[in-house]
Amino acid sequence: MEKKSLDFWVGLFVLLGAAALLFLALKAGNLSSLSFEQTYTVTARFDNIGGLKPRAAVKSAGVVVGRISEIKFDDKTYQATVVMELEKRYKFPKNSSIKVLTAGLLGEQYIGLTAGTDEKLLAAGDRITFTQDAIVLESLISQFLFSKAADGNTEEKK
Repeated sequence: MEKKSLDFWVGLFVLLGAAALLFLALKAGNLSSLSFEQTYTVTARFDNIGGLKPRAAVKSAGVVVGRISEIKFDDKTYQATVVMELEKRYKFPKNSSIKVLTAGLLGEQYIGLTAGTDEKLLAAGDRITFTQDAIVLESLISQFLFSKAADGNTEEKK
């Protein structure tokens, strides 16, 4: 009787461990937020997308309204083309704008979509033209350091 009880608890512990590993694998692969909603595809071009990745969220007012399905490099314009799948229940005007944002100081990057004022709505295959590139932390730091170095050089000459 005691052996069966022990086997049950060991089996339960192993199942909980396997479930925890599955959860972590889905989180690491950004697959834990799978959605079966119907979607429509829109694209946008950026000069710099930073560390944006496929399956990253597309958010409007903090609400996830879609996901990035693909990121390609256009060798004619030398820009990144981001393909997004927006849920059909969310309609946005054609003159909406998007930008690459970061969750927290060093968090993951996502797309922030701001609704425009046009009466015509985005449809499948449309391209959003109002884009803002990612702010890369390394370039901000280097700009700050170079400006401080330049300030130091002018003070020494006085």
